[in-house]
Amino acid sequence: MLTSSRSLAAGAGLVITALALAGCAGAGGDQPAGGDVTLTLATVNNPQMKDMEELKGEFEKDNPGITVNFVQMEEGDLRAAVTADVASGAGQYDIVTVGAYEVPQWGAQGWLTDLTDVLADDAEYDVDDILPPVRAALSVDGRQYAVPFYGESSILMYNKELFDEAGLEMPNEPTWQEVAEFAAALKTDDRAGICLRGKPGWGDLFAPLTTVVQTFGGNWYDSDWNAQVDSPEFTEAVQFYVDLLAESGQADPVSFSFTECLNALSSGKAAMWYDASVAASILEDPSSSEVAGKMGYAHAPVYKTEESGWLWSWNLAVPQTTKNADAAIAFVKWATSKEYHQLVGETLGWTRVPPGARTSTYEIPEYKEAAAAFAPITLEVMNAVNPEQPGVDPQPWVGIQYVPIPEFQDVGNQVAQLVADAIAGRSTVEDALAAGQKIAQAAGEKQQ
Repeated sequence: MLTSSRSLAAGAGLVITALALAGCAGAGGDQPAGGDVTLTLATVNNPQMKDMEELKGEFEKDNPGITVNFVQMEEGDLRAAVTADVASGAGQYDIVTVGAYEVPQWGAQGWLTDLTDVLADDAEYDVDDILPPVRAALSVDGRQYAVPFYGESSILMYNKELFDEAGLEMPNEPTWQEVAEFAAALKTDDRAGICLRGKPGWGDLFAPLTTVVQTFGGNWYDSDWNAQVDSPEFTEAVQFYVDLLAESGQADPVSFSFTECLNALSSGKAAMWYDASVAASILEDPSSSEVAGKMGYAHAPVYKTEESGWLWSWNLAVPQTTKNADAAIAFVKWATSKEYHQLVGETLGWTRVPPGARTSTYEIPEYKEAAAAFAPITLEVMNAVNPEQPGVDPQPWVGIQYVPIPEFQDVGNQVAQLVADAIAGRSTVEDALAAGQKIAQAAGEKQQ
């Protein structure tokens, strides 16, 4: 979800040729001028990106002269490698997978190619079909610097069978107080009432925890960039989270992030889980989940706000340093097109279609049937979140579970470690946040 604060002067504007327009969406394109082109794409090694690599031959067949080589890395390694490349201007990668956290910062720095006009000029690509909150998160001053490969919000996932046995009923829009009551009722010696991330990291523990803070009325900074980490609202939210884990959560929560909670819920060792909506398609896969067909899904729990889900997307962008901009843009458009979603569904299975990127995906009859358990609420939640003001008070940035400044990666990681210590009983919440306030304030002062 990070970078040093180094700046890179914006490069000269790239000339977009007919290849970028004709080579989109799997349509046959002209061979690029000057001979064959080999594109290097740096991406995270998750299942959706592996599917893209498996299907890239369809693009190469329809665009003779272009070969796409994938370099897949763990998330942390990807961020480090791509950041170093685009910030230094090395030009090792023609296409990069970047998160919603990076795109507005890198776009403003001039590190990424402005895709606004080339997308708008292609009626077949239909840029307006991209989910509005996701598109807004990838834009700076109305200019779009990446396109989403898949997007997600956060939802509450729960085992309906366990709820029925306990005589409990989950509302579509639960409060955190209701969730705490459910978790206490469903907790047993060998099953967590709820699984929540506790592993230190701004993209681990603080992904869900920041949304809890916001719906409790807190935030990382106020409108003047004064840190709010030790505020009463921030403290109340973190204390609630720590207490919920202690009373009804999984054992050793500081070792749990996305994968560990996924395994706990899918194996019946947890009754609920609040996390990324993309997990639902995995939970409904009978080949890997013991709870397929038993799951229910609800909006992210709230307290003082009407919504509290996060917003995240993995996106494809073209660095300004590439020497193959036309071919790179052609591939980026193909891999994020309506036709690509159709190709995935028909070739690999409809539950594997990248979610949370295009509105039209949720209108495909086959997808609606295959993803009936989770697709409607995913679309509902993603359209409901407000990245401009996810909490009670206004904020001077766009983003929900992150603050899009270069320093936030370090701030979030350090404060997450402090909170993890409180979760593990090695300190108190008050002491953890008092120390965290100093770390956050130092970063905030750079924005003032």
